[in-house]
Amino acid sequence: MDFPSTLKQLSKAQKPARGVPGYSRFVNRPAGRLLAAAAHGIGLSPNHVTAASGLVTFPAIVAVALCAPSHALGRWVALGLLVGFALDSADGQLARLRGSASPAGAWMDHVVDCAKILSVHAAVLISFYRFFDLPRPLLLLTPITFQIAAVLLFFGGILTEQLSRRGTDGHVGPMRPPSAVRGMALLPVDYGLLCLIFLFLGNQRLFLTLYVALFLAHLVLVPAFFAKWFRELS
Repeated sequence: MDFPSTLKQLSKAQKPARGVPGYSRFVNRPAGRLLAAAAHGIGLSPNHVTAASGLVTFPAIVAVALCAPSHALGRWVALGLLVGFALDSADGQLARLRGSASPAGAWMDHVVDCAKILSVHAAVLISFYRFFDLPRPLLLLTPITFQIAAVLLFFGGILTEQLSRRGTDGHVGPMRPPSAVRGMALLPVDYGLLCLIFLFLGNQRLFLTLYVALFLAHLVLVPAFFAKWFRELS
């Protein structure tokens, strides 16, 4: 298939958009579709794309921990994280296009995703400790608690999806159309929004404010998600 034909096929192989936060739905999935089409054109496998996602993401995360915050660093870090996020969408799309989805590939994808979540907040903690003039030392607890909340959200979502499939024998009933308003309301728990705030890494006060705001949103939304998922599985 040529590139336009591949894109057309990929558009028919998308996951449901219901419950997907705004950046992931309106920006990351379309970007991932373009990358998946390009990867298909040069013969890459989904696992290759997953590995590429890690190779782009983890150097950016290491830079946060090792380098003094600056506007230039923030731009490069945000770019690396966002490209890695788009590649993370591309691997699944490519797998569905090729009909090559496998338990091993899904395992690799989820392990890399979890490693990203753990390491990005660990890097922020190191940066806070080494480079930031924090108004209170207690703020060092923010990345640790944020990390816990983000991992719980990731794990809870994956587990809920798997248990729901098991409970329905793989058959999902009709769903309501996805709501764009709900997608935008879920932006605070969108990994893409976390990536974007690194654009402001050179402004310590602004970055700290945005990071803490996302953290507080997680403290509110994670329990709400857990209650919702528990009701659905019950």
